Amino acid sequence: MSDFLIPKLGTPKITSPYSLSKMVGDLIANYVHEDEFIIYDVHATPQKTITYEKQNLLEKAGPREKIYFDPQKVHAAIVTCGGLCPGINSVIRSIVMTLWHQYGVRHISGIKYGYQGLLSENNFPVVELNPEKVGYIHRMGGTYLGSSRGGGDRVKEIVDTLEKLKISMFFTIGGDGTQKGALAIEEEAKRRSLEMVVVGIPKTIDNDLSYIQKSFGFETAVSKAVEAVSGAHVEAHDAVNGIGLVKLMGRESGFISAYTALGTNDVNFVLVPEVPFDLEGENGLLAHLKKRLLSRNHAVIVVSEGAGQNLLPKTDKFDASGNKKFADIGSFLTDRIKAFFNKEGIEINLKYIDPSYIIRSVPAIPSDSVYCTRLGTNAVHAAMAGKTRMLVSLINNTFVHVPFSLAVSKRNRIDPESPLWRDVVQATGQPALMKN
Repeated sequence: MSDFLIPKLGTPKITSPYSLSKMVGDLIANYVHEDEFIIYDVHATPQKTITYEKQNLLEKAGPREKIYFDPQKVHAAIVTCGGLCPGINSVIRSIVMTLWHQYGVRHISGIKYGYQGLLSENNFPVVELNPEKVGYIHRMGGTYLGSSRGGGDRVKEIVDTLEKLKISMFFTIGGDGTQKGALAIEEEAKRRSLEMVVVGIPKTIDNDLSYIQKSFGFETAVSKAVEAVSGAHVEAHDAVNGIGLVKLMGRESGFISAYTALGTNDVNFVLVPEVPFDLEGENGLLAHLKKRLLSRNHAVIVVSEGAGQNLLPKTDKFDASGNKKFADIGSFLTDRIKAFFNKEGIEINLKYIDPSYIIRSVPAIPSDSVYCTRLGTNAVHAAMAGKTRMLVSLINNTFVHVPFSLAVSKRNRIDPESPLWRDVVQATGQPALMKN
């Protein structure tokens, strides 16, 4: 079993200014008690008894009756790192509004351009945040604070700046690389005996953080990807042997592609990093694509950016976040499909669409905005209670606290034998495995 124990700076002794109820049935929302937990694995076997230790249970998120920090002495900071994602501004707004209105915190700083904003040589100004400044930012795409990749490995310099600013709460909005950096920052702060908590909010458009039911922005990304695929379907359907090829985000995890296919039911082939495929041969993609065109006159292919990388020339280049740079699978497939059908003497009309940067830069749809607001609010509740080295997650439809170490321990990926992928294969009609 996993160890879900959440560290905290000390025993909370201050009565929370956020006034709630301690009684059930009075129609007033209640505080969350320290003995409220849920189980992670909800699968069950009849007549099998499982005993859980406290560390094997997930701590429920929410406001506590006793808090650790005196709100009047708090200096909170918020940073957004990595690529853009729908909903970042909703999270920023939620954190600021909760700190300000529920707890009375008046010293809130925004760090410009990710971890780079904490490196002295960049000299980026710290932004003062308050309800007036963030009141309407949730209606905009992108991030009010700006973002960047890299810099998170310069831990001592980052903590030097946080210490100089006298930060007591550090909220990190980002994905795998950001939260790995946050873990290292928290450990360095602990070594220095700083009274500072580090609380993360999971941001990864690929939905690839572990122990996270879904990352914010994912639903918005899928809804916009559906629009792109619908356009590709129209282009393909209305042409002679039309092919619509759409490349979507998904470096190591193909969740956006899978959910988009299920959301449109217009996709005939979904290619994701988790499921290998061949191009050539009797059971390769090209042969199945030919059969599809001969029988239906059109086809739509959705490919994740990290799919089929074994078919392309390998690269040793990495981006500032330490992610390996991938070759362009979309352009590669475009060239190979055209060459194949040219050799077969079959005329095709192929349209290649890459909506990646459009998808990630739009404002969040309402369902995502609701989720972002609740993530930000629960992050503040955790920080005020002195909890640290953790991020807020949704598991089994319950907001909980998850240790950084578990969230970044491995990538969340599609299981090819899971019900999700089974449903994708059924919806598309593609072979279960296109391998010779």
